[in-house]
Formats: sequence, C-alpha cells, structure tokens
Amino acid sequence: MPLGDHLRELRARLLRSVLVFVVVFIGALFVYESLLLELVMAPYNDAREVLGADVETKAYMSGATGPLMLLLKLSAVAAIVATSPYWLYQIWAFILPGLHQKEKKWSRIFAAVAGPLFLGGVALGYYVLPKGLEVLIDFTPAQMENLVEFGEYFSFFTRMLLVFGIAMEIPLFVVMLSLAGVISGSTLGRYRPWIIVGTFLFAAVATPSTDPFSMLALALPMVLLFLAAEVLARFIDRFRRAKQTAAALGDDELSPL
Repeated sequence: MPLGDHLRELRARLLRSVLVFVVVFIGALFVYESLLLELVMAPYNDAREVLGADVETKAYMSGATGPLMLLLKLSAVAAIVATSPYWLYQIWAFILPGLHQKEKKWSRIFAAVAGPLFLGGVALGYYVLPKGLEVLIDFTPAQMENLVEFGEYFSFFTRMLLVFGIAMEIPLFVVMLSLAGVISGSTLGRYRPWIIVGTFLFAAVATPSTDPFSMLALALPMVLLFLAAEVLARFIDRFRRAKQTAAALGDDELSPL
C-alpha cells in the first residue's frame, strides 16, 4: 500500500476512535455524580468507615474551577477506559496487515490475554485501595483533622489502579519473549530468586501507598504469574527442541548415503 493510503487509513481510524471517545465522554458527563463519583469515592468512604471516630477525615475541593476540572478529568478517564477495547482494536487492525502469519497468531494471543490481565490488575488495585487509604490516613495525629483534597486523591486513585494493571502485563511480556526465542525457561529458573526479590522491590517502589498490604497484594500475584510464565517458557523450550530434533531427523533421512 502506498504511503498516502497508509496515512489516510490512519486518519480514518483516529477519527473513528475520537468520535467514539467523544460520544462516550458526553454520556459520562450525565452519569458523573450518580455513578462515576460514587465509584471513585467508594474506597475512601470504606476506609473512613473502618477508621470510624478514631480519625476525623473529610474530602474537599479547592479553587473555583476545581469542581469543573474534576468533572472533565473523571469523565475523560472513564471514556478512555470504556472505549479502550475499540481504540486498541483500531491500533491492532492498522498494524496487523504488516505482520507475517506467525506474528499475527502471536499478536492475537497477546490481544486476547492482555486485556483480561490488565482489567484483573485494575480490579485488584481497586480492592486493596481502601486498606491502603486506611493505613495512610490512620497516621493522622489525634488532635488533628485529615482533609483530603479530591484532585490529589483522584491522581492517587488513578496511579494506584494503573500500576496494578500494568504490573499484571509484565509476566505476559516474559512469555512473549520466550515465544520469540529471546529468553528461555532455564534462564528464568536460574534467576528465579532474583526475579522474586526484584518483584517485591518493584512492588514496594511502584505502589503509590506506602503500606505493606498494598505491596504484598501487588507482589504475590506477580510472583505467581512469573512462576506460571516460567512453566510456560519451559514447555515452549521443550516443544522447540522436539521440533528441531524432528527436523534434524527428517534431514538425515533425506540426505544421501
């Protein structure tokens, strides 16, 4: 396909993605207070309920433009997440014609597994977020009241969920590297202790909250996924060796005496 046709196809896919985003963004504006705000505030309200009367805490907005900016940001984030299957498909459909048949097969597997893993990580981050907030807010001295600025809280909220979602994708990349022949299962087994230590260090640094519960909630599933990735990599190595052996035997039978 000529370069001009590629650019026209890219423009068409971008325009379709933007149009779908705008439609969903407008819809998100209508459910902002009844759904989106309740969804974001739920972890904070759960933490505040557990703390009870021990710690006085209250959420607030600052500035005259604060409520409007929060409305726009929250609706935009919701629209990006809700339309992600569509715009990810548009990216994949644009790249797919340029791939070889084998690359197309692996890309389909990656696309099928990456989405559920990311959503599972986001759900896990949302589940542990109240505990992290509870630990952080509990450091408030008894003679003081904790005021949570909602814009800062929303940034913390999105970072927490993104870290958990992206972290769940890392073992998948390990499997894809194994399929590409870049890394082997035996190499993963040899460096397994260092991978486990590095995973816990990554979880300690990456989680926005400083509580050990959030770190363990991120590190333990990652370790399990890495172990599963090592097992899959070993199976891939065995299959590759068996295929190479079969090919070598076939060549020996065809070769003249």
